[in-house]
Amino acid sequence: MQKVRAKKNLGQHFLINEEIARRIAYALQAEGQEGPLNTVEVGCGMGVLTKYLLERDDVFLKGIEIDTESIEYLRENLSKITPNLYEADFLKMDLRKMFPAGDIAIIGNFPYNISSQIFFKVLDCKEYVPQVVGMVQKEVAERIASPAGNKSYGILSVLLQAWYDIEYLFTVGEHEFCPSPKVKSAVIRLRRNGRTSLGCDEVLFKQVVKTSFNQRRKTLRNSLRPITESVPEEFAGLRPEQLGVEEFIRLTQTLGK
Repeated sequence: MQKVRAKKNLGQHFLINEEIARRIAYALQAEGQEGPLNTVEVGCGMGVLTKYLLERDDVFLKGIEIDTESIEYLRENLSKITPNLYEADFLKMDLRKMFPAGDIAIIGNFPYNISSQIFFKVLDCKEYVPQVVGMVQKEVAERIASPAGNKSYGILSVLLQAWYDIEYLFTVGEHEFCPSPKVKSAVIRLRRNGRTSLGCDEVLFKQVVKTSFNQRRKTLRNSLRPITESVPEEFAGLRPEQLGVEEFIRLTQTLGK
């Protein structure tokens, strides 16, 4: 069967470097598990990452792919994944139906056009998703891993860092893909930190973070006006990128009183 045609509307850029695929697959950490780590691969494509995940005895893999052509290719060329291959939209799937019990790791060469949405879904499932390994656009990876005070620091940085320890693992050049994207990519790893509660209203926390960065050039006194007229003086003159996770939590606690 011919190779799968990359579809622009699905954000497909197929990784062709086998060594990079192997490195991504083995970046998933499964130590300390009583049995194989329940794992979901998002966007299997032509299986370049899938085949290395399948060779790991400490990983139990299920794959999600929305592209019919890719599904056909995988069934013909990588039959080992066929019993656990789902033709579906990851963003609409109930991961708990795939794995009713136990934690679930997520891995993939994430489609560029939905990478942020994938991480927001991870946040929605954080209680049972202890680990994520993903390849995304380099600027997205830098944003997620960025510390406070950096220009790339933003909404995803704060929301993800509240619940996950984030590692920027390595950069991947444009020519390692077919077709080549116009930007570099990067692989990051997220592992759940020890936080079990924010100690504030989580819905309000998200609202404060998102509202703050929607007008990131303004001070918090001005950017938060849509939700409050009273910003504590210690925060009022600051811009959102100056606040770390703990400061956003304290700000939310104050606003929630």
